[in-house]
Amino acid sequence: MTSKRFKFFISSNKKKIRYQLLNKEKDLFIIFFHGFMSDITGEKPSTFRKYCGKKKIGFLTFEYSGHGKSSGKFIEGNISKWSNDAKQIIKAKIKSKKRLIFIGSSMGSWIALNLFSVFKKQIESFIGISSAPEFLEKLMWKKFTKKIKKIIMTDKIYHLEEGEYTYPITKQLIMNGRKNRVLNKKINSNIPITLFHGLKDEVVPLMFSKEILKIFPKAKKKLIKIKNGNHSLSKKNDLKKICKELDYIIRLF
Repeated sequence: MTSKRFKFFISSNKKKIRYQLLNKEKDLFIIFFHGFMSDITGEKPSTFRKYCGKKKIGFLTFEYSGHGKSSGKFIEGNISKWSNDAKQIIKAKIKSKKRLIFIGSSMGSWIALNLFSVFKKQIESFIGISSAPEFLEKLMWKKFTKKIKKIIMTDKIYHLEEGEYTYPITKQLIMNGRKNRVLNKKINSNIPITLFHGLKDEVVPLMFSKEILKIFPKAKKKLIKIKNGNHSLSKKNDLKKICKELDYIIRLF
């Protein structure tokens, strides 16, 4: 993706949020929510942008504050702030009568689920990719040793090393995650919900996608397990399956 395609939106708290918007005059929009410490230059946002260009539908993606080229410090961010970033740019760039398909990747699914109450009249469908709602508590805090928990509570930050990445986990991030529980809620929408999860995902267990399905008692639900899929689900075949499901969903409207 060339940098020319990216623009910046100034949020209410003066943060510069990098985003990409395509076909803004269209009635139907795909909105892509990226994951934790990710950005909008990867295979998934690129694939969905190309898909929307080909299908002549609207597309919006953005980087939460402290992510990618958006301004702000990552360690000052949290689920509430990132959800607010997303809410502000969607409201600013897409008119309230437009129809929306939310696609959330990993933490992006948590952010997307947080915004259902705001955009419920517009959301036509939700696709989750390796969804990780409430991961801060369930996958991090609960698995941390007493020593790590003590470092977080005392020093307010712990640098978690996972493979080639280092994640700065702050006390305020963990505490804020507890205020953003979504798995104990019910969303009584009857829209199509499709969740993709790799069976070789070593980051987020399949159980997380199954838990999301319970939130939607009335929805047309589908869980698609990708046999050799990892957490990223960014291989060509993985993305082809997601785009095929998008074809199916769009035909339903």
